[in-house]
Amino acid sequence: MKYPYLLFDADDTLFDFPRADAEAFAAMCRLHDVADTAENRNLYHTINLELWAAFDRREVSKEFVTLERYVRFFRELGLSRDAAQANRDYLSALGRCAFPLPHAEEVCSSLVSRGHRLYIVTNAVASVQRSRLQGSVFADLISCAFISEEAGAAKPDKAYFDYVRAAVPGITAENCLVIGDSQATDMQGANNAGLPCCWFNPSGSQRRADLRINYEIQDLRQLLDIV
Repeated sequence: MKYPYLLFDADDTLFDFPRADAEAFAAMCRLHDVADTAENRNLYHTINLELWAAFDRREVSKEFVTLERYVRFFRELGLSRDAAQANRDYLSALGRCAFPLPHAEEVCSSLVSRGHRLYIVTNAVASVQRSRLQGSVFADLISCAFISEEAGAAKPDKAYFDYVRAAVPGITAENCLVIGDSQATDMQGANNAGLPCCWFNPSGSQRRADLRINYEIQDLRQLLDIV
């Protein structure tokens, strides 16, 4: 096989994050007496995306992002709420929401049956990601999950991928493949680390001209012919 070691991003690559996020946000709203409206969801998502973009640029920490998004959200709404507790309630609910994307389970099962070893590479909150993984269809298919806050570095830093490679016996820069939906973290990270990469692009977004992308797929089943 060409790539026996496969490094999968989690959210929006294997897991349906928008669905999980919607359910967790609704749970937070119920607990804190916040109207779960389209307007409020859009406000939260705008704030959240801005903060995660700053994290990707290494301007702020993950801990800052997860709390500050609720600080700003409640401030914009003019509500007096406990932002820290709202964040904890959201993350707790998110950890219970493990929805696989179409074909993700069958593809991972096929890959494991062929002898590939599958790993998760993610910048997500550790407690949430481990809870979701343990309660998901991927629990027995993933060899290990490497989470940035435990690694001491985050995608797209080369140091993060160096940490992953040091922890996996037998892996080399030639026999592994990074698979993810984000050009900013997954593809850029693979570029920084000198690793081959596959961009999962189901929406048909435009490819960045400054990135090396070895493969591009719109359906996870296409991965079976690549590896």
